Amino acid sequence: MSVLLIPHHAADSATVQVFCTVGSRYETKEINGASHFIEHLMFKGTKKRPNAQAISRELDRYGAAYNAYTSKEFTTFFIKISADKISNAADMLNDMVFHSAYDAKEIERERGVVIEEINMYEDNPIMRIDLLMEASLFPNSSLGWDVAGPRSVIRNITRKQLVDYRDAFYAPDRVTIAVAGKIPKNILQILNKTFGTVRPPSLKLRGTASRAHAYETCSLPKKLKAIAVESKQTEQTQVGIGFYGVNHSDKHEPAIKVMSIILGGYMSSRLFTEVRERRGLCYSVSAGHECFDDTGVFSIYAGLDSKRLPLAMKTIYTELDRMKSTLVSDEEIKRAKDHVKGTLALAFEDSATHASWYGREWALRRELESPSARIAQLNAVTRADIRSAARLVFQPDRMAIAAIGPLVKGAGLDKKLKWE
Repeated sequence: MSVLLIPHHAADSATVQVFCTVGSRYETKEINGASHFIEHLMFKGTKKRPNAQAISRELDRYGAAYNAYTSKEFTTFFIKISADKISNAADMLNDMVFHSAYDAKEIERERGVVIEEINMYEDNPIMRIDLLMEASLFPNSSLGWDVAGPRSVIRNITRKQLVDYRDAFYAPDRVTIAVAGKIPKNILQILNKTFGTVRPPSLKLRGTASRAHAYETCSLPKKLKAIAVESKQTEQTQVGIGFYGVNHSDKHEPAIKVMSIILGGYMSSRLFTEVRERRGLCYSVSAGHECFDDTGVFSIYAGLDSKRLPLAMKTIYTELDRMKSTLVSDEEIKRAKDHVKGTLALAFEDSATHASWYGREWALRRELESPSARIAQLNAVTRADIRSAARLVFQPDRMAIAAIGPLVKGAGLDKKLKWE
């Protein structure tokens, strides 16, 4: 079990955050959604705190901020609390993560909650479009699966399957604890009395996916022109365009990050200016890049009137081609770098950001890159680096498109979205 201590002397609060390197990409089809389901169940009671109310009342009593989330590659739980109550936070997280009861009645009750969460995402095209696009981009990989899983699995997955999965992956050697903010001198004693008592599970990766399985399933097609359409009677069409990106350690990653900001990272970005401000084609348009351990996703999203979709797509493609053919200006690259510096400076006023940044760095990469080192990395990006990154990423035969809205199959959407 790894422990990271990140003092933040200006803070009066402290954040304790637990990362476990397990997420939906480690699952098999039979248990897709298990990682997320388990995250829910860890808030439902332990032997020491017998129900959800006992957990929430204790945290609410101290005005703590607390939550958890599951991603494709990790699951994390955090509590931000007054620094003098940090022992309460450590005890609570240890209790929830390693001593949850998994009561059969709670599991049955929570099935409905998770299904309603799935329904919420499916009913909201802005939330749904991301999953639809990634499913098209990774058709042969668990990276293309829904983190929450399909309803059929959630309705039928057994307590034994959930507990076996928990026991296989929630092991000390897969856990990172990050403590940030105003840290007491006896913090290691506090952590030893709580997390230090956890022993490795006797159950190995039996009946579950392994890290090797997760990466074997990520076979990227050499050529891909996938288009996924969901017809839905909405006032607006949501469209997502996805390209294969790069992993955390790839030499092109800093340039791709800066490129994503110039293209669609803020209100003065190229896409926002061209698609919304000059042509009035949409309300929102954005671009971003997400890294995984072995690949990545560069995505562009927009919401607009279906009748104006062809013109919007043509405008977006024009900007992508311009990024590939012409060097960005000195002013654009400077503004993007300044934007990163500013957002990091604001974010790192909070102890929770410190815990999340360093915890995720270590859990996923086994590296501890500081914000200042990250800024230096991005500052080194040149205009030519960005053009090279654009040529690497924006390949017409390695893209996927998803659209949700008042569209019907056979309406020629694939022709309208053809790269010109």
